[in-house]
Amino acid sequence: MTSGLFERIDRPRRLPDEIARSISEAIASGQLKPGDRLPTEQALSAQFGVARTVVREAVSLLKYDGVITPKRGVGAFVTEPNARSAFRISAACFEKRRQLVQLLELRTGVQAEASALAAAARSDRDLRRIATHLTDMAEATDEGPDSAAQRFDAEGAFYRAITEASGNEYYVEFVGMIERNVSENLRSVAIKNAMAAEWGSEILDEHRAVYQALEAGDPERARLATRTHFERAARRLANRADIADV
Repeated sequence: MTSGLFERIDRPRRLPDEIARSISEAIASGQLKPGDRLPTEQALSAQFGVARTVVREAVSLLKYDGVITPKRGVGAFVTEPNARSAFRISAACFEKRRQLVQLLELRTGVQAEASALAAAARSDRDLRRIATHLTDMAEATDEGPDSAAQRFDAEGAFYRAITEASGNEYYVEFVGMIERNVSENLRSVAIKNAMAAEWGSEILDEHRAVYQALEAGDPERARLATRTHFERAARRLANRADIADV
């Protein structure tokens, strides 16, 4: 019934992105309706003329964005509109995720040096304020993905407080510029990424390592811990199936 639903995709476009968009458009046009079972991975691979691994990545995008719902042992089904947890996938969303990677890469070195300065210059009051934001991050993490916005804001406040503790107004100004860019243009994407790739105890441990270096007054540890977190965060985002080059 769905054998002629999709067209083959010509390379070198970003194949998972294009396949996800094609399926989303089929849903939006009513060719695939809520409750319909998505064609099998093998069938989609044949229809699009791509490897099954590419189809798998595209389907993962749709699952993440709430467009389809997997049922173990049965297949993937088009999600009812009132049950979708995210906006429908779009090319603009993919582009914004790439922009977020670039901003993380830009911030890495600057934030690492700001943390090193803060480790040497911070006051007890600064440390208490930084610790408060770390606690907020931990509490939001424990509450689960519904607290993603609070978790994202707490992380921003954590590194903002560290930057301010550096005592260098130019670092504060530069980091503030990056944060404003994210807040004004990429906030929803950043929050969704926090839910998908920046959640859990292991990620929180990366931030704790930064705090512990500040607490110890060790600039080199603070520099390394901060750089490690931001490099890993950029890598986690870049390696996600919905942003990686194919």
